[in-house]
Amino acid sequence: MWRFDNPIRHEIPETRWPTAEEAARALLFQPIKIGPIELESRTWVPAMVPWRATEDGLVTPDNLDWYGRFAQGQPGALVVEATGVRDIPSGPLLRIGHDRFIPGLRKLVETVRQASGGHTRLLIQIIDFLSVKRRPEKVKFFDRFLKLESRHKYALAEAFEDESWLEKDEALIRAFLKDAPEEILERVLDERELESLRFGYRERVTDMDLQHIRELPEVLPGIFAAAAVRARSAGFDGVELHYAHAYTMASFLSARNNRPDGYGGSRQNRARLPLEVYAAVRERVGNDYVVGVRFLGDEVIAGGNRIEDAAYFGVEFARAGFDYLSISKGGKFEDAAQPKVGHAVYPYTGQSGYECMPTVRSDARGPFGRSVPLVASIKRAVGGAGFRTPLIAAGGLTTFEQAEAILQSGDADIAALARQALADPDWFLKVRLGRGGEVRRCTYTNYCEALDQMHKQVTCKLWDRVNLDEPEITLSSDGKRRLLPPHWED
Repeated sequence: MWRFDNPIRHEIPETRWPTAEEAARALLFQPIKIGPIELESRTWVPAMVPWRATEDGLVTPDNLDWYGRFAQGQPGALVVEATGVRDIPSGPLLRIGHDRFIPGLRKLVETVRQASGGHTRLLIQIIDFLSVKRRPEKVKFFDRFLKLESRHKYALAEAFEDESWLEKDEALIRAFLKDAPEEILERVLDERELESLRFGYRERVTDMDLQHIRELPEVLPGIFAAAAVRARSAGFDGVELHYAHAYTMASFLSARNNRPDGYGGSRQNRARLPLEVYAAVRERVGNDYVVGVRFLGDEVIAGGNRIEDAAYFGVEFARAGFDYLSISKGGKFEDAAQPKVGHAVYPYTGQSGYECMPTVRSDARGPFGRSVPLVASIKRAVGGAGFRTPLIAAGGLTTFEQAEAILQSGDADIAALARQALADPDWFLKVRLGRGGEVRRCTYTNYCEALDQMHKQVTCKLWDRVNLDEPEITLSSDGKRRLLPPHWED
């Protein structure tokens, strides 16, 4: 994980928890409408990937237990993890790209309804992503993956001032490159080839030489729309279109998108496909179904979107008819750390990743509510354009006082707790009942994020080694951690 130079270690903020009477009067626990439905409170658990599905993307008992446990805390809304819209292998990540996934997802909906007593609305985040390969061994890269061209020979001839390289056998050149020093490789390979060697091959939405990339604007609206129809059939209250971080739709929105086909370049062109996807989804699910969006307030990468871009997109999304706007930050491939050989690049290891999930080792600003100013700016832009679309703030929200202040100031309409809800899914119920002093407070060290990076079942260090001898608990695949926090008696 990326770190500041000379970071300051911050303590989690001290707080005074409200009494039950104070909580009942608080804006945080007042209802709010998002599109055609009403939330009982303005509390929200955003999508987090727990790596509990089957390798084929099917719902498992561990998925049911995971979401059921969050539902016991009765947040206003709970968003199911980023769920793939295509029927392609993606590891233990939920998928919704075929009708065979509907029965398991329907069971998940039923589980949440029962566990929350009907108090929690359930949405599902749907996502598309492009191919990302693992970092190859150097020998394998030059033997199998490098497409050797005449330009490589010319580069070698120039580097060594020796035109005999132009006539050398391909096998000899490959053998030489396997052991060549970095300074030679940097002169011979182009930028994408160096990246593929050092980080693993990664597709981009700007790879117009690839037919399936050129055709994304033609195929994605229908794929997302079909996934949304399945979500409605499974009983979800709505879908959240994933337009954030390092994935396909966010890449179309990015200022780095220079596609020449009308889907890149200007802000208007970059928003074109995301709006076409929304229109296709809305046409299929109707106006009586929630369709929200998660997108970035700042990409935090060189040449990427900044708040001005995000404010523009927020207004256009509101104008199109999205039922809510959920704001995140960063989490991009472009500044990610180099992975180990055999591992895939992880988009939350650079500075943009830090800004997505800041820790207590921070700069003077600290990690708490770090993204709220972005949300407030987008909310002002949306309101200034005449729209009242609810805005959701996330990122280091941990205390009642903090969440309530954000809502009271008008910086956001809903407060989302991710890592704090993972530390204690009962946060919402405990605070509402005046028992906030019993909250298990997240320490923001990103233990959970480190597990996610390794695609291990995500847990929290505050509870995953507690009472391991408790009857009937489920343990992680390595047998060392419990997969759910202990039950809380209210």
